[in-house]
Amino acid sequence: MYYRRYVILVVFLTLVLLHKNLGAQDFEVAPVKLEFNAEPGENQTKTITVRNHSNKKESFLIVMSDFLPSSSGAINYLAPNSTKRSCANWLNINPSFFELNPNDEIPIQISMMVPNDQYSAAWCVIYIQSAQEQSSWNAEKNLGTGMIVTGRIGLLIYQSPKSNTNHSLKISNLVEVTKLGDKERVFSATIENLGEKITKSKAYLIASNMKTAEEKQLPPSEFEVFPKLSRTIELRLPNLLVPGSYSLAAILDYGTKYSLEGTQIIIEVKEQTNIVKPDTIIVKSDTLKVK
Repeated sequence: MYYRRYVILVVFLTLVLLHKNLGAQDFEVAPVKLEFNAEPGENQTKTITVRNHSNKKESFLIVMSDFLPSSSGAINYLAPNSTKRSCANWLNINPSFFELNPNDEIPIQISMMVPNDQYSAAWCVIYIQSAQEQSSWNAEKNLGTGMIVTGRIGLLIYQSPKSNTNHSLKISNLVEVTKLGDKERVFSATIENLGEKITKSKAYLIASNMKTAEEKQLPPSEFEVFPKLSRTIELRLPNLLVPGSYSLAAILDYGTKYSLEGTQIIIEVKEQTNIVKPDTIIVKSDTLKVK
């Protein structure tokens, strides 16, 4: 009897917490990325829409933050205007605090004023946060903020002038990183952004049988690389190849206007019943251009 009551209590508390968490972010923001292309000295404005899906009146505020992407693709969030690529101080948000009734929506204007000497790419993130007002007593305990954040949605802000056409990516260092127990062979490579644009790219593997010249191209994976930064990517090779020696190339495609980039190694595919880390014979690892 006591056990049954305990189980019912646990289930009840779980449902209460789940409902609370779901209700903490019952609003929508669209779009969730803004890409500005204002020239130095130019002002440009874009609009987002915030909609309240909850069944009660909600207060919202908008705050800014910087971020730096790591080589693994993870994001490190920092204080606004704390990095040399920050555009947080160039933004004007109207309104930055507002209230919405149930199922109401509001347009928010995001204006970017680019300084006269800024020709490079810049970025930041803004958060649209659902907030609750606190009592005076609680506000004092929370350093006088007067608000409790209950949920937020991040909006990426990118800025790069139209005149900035400096796209340049390079891929290198293709190596096998398969671990014991992996179901597929895994390879890593490094993408370097040598240009001044935030660049979207696709990378894929091509395995060429060195005896038969038969090629197998794998589906691409998409990546985004920021200026003057590098990113380590992982590409997977399914167990579809017949045994033999293969030239394995990682190909980087970042637009029809630019040559494909590539790096390659030689691998051996052996017959095996269990997936363990295969032997990789690296004859050469280099960077190549594909016209």
